[in-house]
Amino acid sequence: MREVLFGLLGPLDVQIDGVSVQLGGARQRTLLAVLLLSPGRIVSVDSLIDAVWPSGAPTTARNQIAICVARLRKVFRAATAPAGSGETAPLITTSHPGYVLNPLEHRIDAVAFDDAVRRARELVRSGRNDEACDAYAGALSLWRGRALEGVTGPRVEQEAARLEELRLDVHEEYAGLRLQLGRHRALIPELSALVRENPLREQARAHLMLAQYRSGRRAAALEVFREGRALLVGELGIEPGPVLQDMHDLVLSDSPEPAGPPADTVPAAHVPAQLPAASASFTGRAGELDALDRMLDERLGQSPLTVAAISGIAGVGKTALAVQWANRIAARFPDGRLFSDLRGYDETYEPVSPATTLDRFLRDLGVPAARIPADPGDRAALYRSVLGGKRVLIVLDNVRSFRQVRPLLPGNGRCCVLITSRDLMDDLIGDYAVLRVGLNAMSPSEATALLAEVAGADRITVDPGATERLGELCDRLPLALRIAGSRLAAKPHWSVRSLVTRLEDQRRRLDELSPGEGGVRAGFRLSYRDLAPDARRLYRRLGLLGVPDFAAWAGAALVDTDPAHAEDLMEQLVDTQLLEVAPSSGPATRYRLQDLLRLFAWERAQEEESEEERTAALERAYGGWLHLADTARERTYGGAHAMAYGRVKPYPLPDGLVGELLADPIAWFESERVALGAVISHCAATDHLAAYAWGLTLNSTTLFEAHNYLEDWRTCADHAVASAARTGDTLGEATMLRSLATLAIYQRHYEEAQPLLGRALALFDACGEVHGRAVTLRNLALCARFSGDLDGAAQDAREALGGFRAAGDTAGESHALGVLAQIELERGHVAEGIALCRQAIAKSREAGSVRGETQNTYRLAEALLRHGDPAGAERICLRVLALTREDGDRLGEAHALRGIGEARWRQGACRSARTVLRQALKAAGEVSDRFLQARIEADLGCALAVCGDHGAVRRLESARAVFEELRATVWRDRLDRVLATVTTPGPLTPQTLVRVLES
Repeated sequence: MREVLFGLLGPLDVQIDGVSVQLGGARQRTLLAVLLLSPGRIVSVDSLIDAVWPSGAPTTARNQIAICVARLRKVFRAATAPAGSGETAPLITTSHPGYVLNPLEHRIDAVAFDDAVRRARELVRSGRNDEACDAYAGALSLWRGRALEGVTGPRVEQEAARLEELRLDVHEEYAGLRLQLGRHRALIPELSALVRENPLREQARAHLMLAQYRSGRRAAALEVFREGRALLVGELGIEPGPVLQDMHDLVLSDSPEPAGPPADTVPAAHVPAQLPAASASFTGRAGELDALDRMLDERLGQSPLTVAAISGIAGVGKTALAVQWANRIAARFPDGRLFSDLRGYDETYEPVSPATTLDRFLRDLGVPAARIPADPGDRAALYRSVLGGKRVLIVLDNVRSFRQVRPLLPGNGRCCVLITSRDLMDDLIGDYAVLRVGLNAMSPSEATALLAEVAGADRITVDPGATERLGELCDRLPLALRIAGSRLAAKPHWSVRSLVTRLEDQRRRLDELSPGEGGVRAGFRLSYRDLAPDARRLYRRLGLLGVPDFAAWAGAALVDTDPAHAEDLMEQLVDTQLLEVAPSSGPATRYRLQDLLRLFAWERAQEEESEEERTAALERAYGGWLHLADTARERTYGGAHAMAYGRVKPYPLPDGLVGELLADPIAWFESERVALGAVISHCAATDHLAAYAWGLTLNSTTLFEAHNYLEDWRTCADHAVASAARTGDTLGEATMLRSLATLAIYQRHYEEAQPLLGRALALFDACGEVHGRAVTLRNLALCARFSGDLDGAAQDAREALGGFRAAGDTAGESHALGVLAQIELERGHVAEGIALCRQAIAKSREAGSVRGETQNTYRLAEALLRHGDPAGAERICLRVLALTREDGDRLGEAHALRGIGEARWRQGACRSARTVLRQALKAAGEVSDRFLQARIEADLGCALAVCGDHGAVRRLESARAVFEELRATVWRDRLDRVLATVTTPGPLTPQTLVRVLES
């Protein structure tokens, strides 16, 4: 790789292998300079536009920035790529919301300067002063002139001034070290020039006085002081600081060896110490405090300015953390600790303007009122000058926006700025080396510790369960926890459990945590007040949902807008900390409300919206879930049969969005699983919404069955059937009775399923629902088949087949054909069974049902086994195995593995059969299908018997016991015959076992 040297410490220059590169016009040079000032960090396009066009950008600014970047990439690509080589790693890459300059292994002189200075300081700390002098000299030798000379614009000029300030700091450090080494005489010319060029630098002037004094020039040293004092009083209206004043006193007193004065201090009378006292009950936040400590250790005194931004919702403890840490590290800032509440979120007062804060800070730093300029820009410039070279901690609390703090940021890296805000302060990214500290709820142990600090450990530790619940009810927000703890402290006769009981009532929880006009509700109210009307409406309606998390489409339905606009509104809520992004591996970003914020949103909806508006909003949202769930079920099972949901209708969403969300229907169901359960529960408890409960349960069965969520299935169906019966919804009651019966069949509880199906069939007949009746008959056929009534099963299956055809449900038709094929095979009609399997497969393909095709293909494999073609059956089962694994269908995978195992032992490959059957047993155990497990145990027993393994009998007896328990009499009787054969002395072949099984 060819070496690239980027030069900022002088005129902007780029050299490749020692040869300067032509960078193009002024815009490209400015853009490159801004990127180089933040190497390896994102610089937003907006920041680049501000730098290139400080007086106002054209409408084509973004396009022109892209063109400038493209030209720079072309320059670097052409210059860095060796002849005949391919593409090299790009120096400038696109990264939302802007660009990044990747230094890779190339050099930036400003970075090299920082590294050399850091090395010099480490050498000083270790006492290796001569080596440190060499390191300082090497660092200063990198400068070729004034930083970024020739590149104009306020942004670049401000950064250039910061670099110049840093160079002077280092020059003074270097001079001070050489004075300690006794090189005072040689330093006089160098320091004289430095003071001439920078007459207000008190440290440089003090160094010159010391060098002159030690060289026997006492009068000249005093004259240097008089000149400096006159300049400071005349231009800034301030007396010399202790650095210069102490040196003057030492020279006057004719001190033989004046000690090198401490650098960078300000007059004692003007050293502000404004930090509030740290809270006595502060607890936790160890990770955040450690991160802040590391930032200070790594960045303080370096370029760029050290900034930390603490963000989070109202009451999360931003100010408490800031004050705690600021007091902890205050001693590292001997020149002052400034603090200001900027009132970004205040019910009574407007936010404090930057000009007002600058005025107060300048006074606090010792500048007389008469010397403070009226112009805000001049005031900010004076502020930076006064802070030049000083080590001051600046805490800006309760900030509304970046605009409010930008003029308050110093120009040198010796200061540290700590910001707290509900805003994420994204505008800081790229322009400053910012540590972003996002505060979330406290951990359970931290919450308990805080409660103990406020209310007393003896009260809190008595009932750990109640204490943990109290933390949960407070969302583990420090403000809410402090209020709860204070209430306990003020009510010694209350137990923790009694306060928990009061807070459990959602309608009064915010009242309990909002004493007077303050507390939790007041903090939330300020954030809500400042939202745009559309965002306020969305926020309060989100509080109506009662689900743990949701996607943007749900917000779109609530306010009846397009999903893109709803997502923009949700991101506004995220930015104001009223909403947070929830972890999700699903197809869409999900959001959530903390409980207290949800309660506040719910309160706002009750107060500001009519009952009709609230109901309509919820019905659109629930209709959206129904639309997506219905479509997901249809895409999973295939066919084009439109389901009827009686009293409710799906709320249609844009086709493009639906396609994106349901690219993997099961993955979408999984991402919505908990939300669907909450919606079903709420709808089932609300009469006019009850039909949504059974409609969503019906469709969610797709997920419950695929992922074996049997408890979810039962809970949802129980809620839904009760609400349908209560509201007189015959269709809904019939559908849910059938769903509960299907669950019983899935669990092999056929005796439980049959009466439920009988009730469902009567209700479907009563309301004339052909399709529901057909599904019910198909399930009755399964029950009859399992009990051994194959003739009755065949009759039910054929009647169901006619119903599916009448309803136009091709997917249902394919399933009924498959069931009928299984029945005919068991009746001994092998040829008819195989023909029906092939019809079922063809019908599945016509319906577009991959799962149906997989199931019917598996039935064909079983038919081939009965037909005496185990090799053909094995090939088909291997295809089924691939399909089920691709679909994530663990139950289908277990069936396929069992079929492969049976095919192999029938072919005499008993060892291979045992291996695959053990895999099948594991898969069946994961989905808790006892009947299938027993089938696999039976096949394992047969495989072991063919191998002559005495463990065969134990396996067969275990399987027979399960069949007996499940009342699977057909299979119980089959295993009785197999056991009799296996325990009879004499040779045993696969063919013998097959004849016994199929007799």
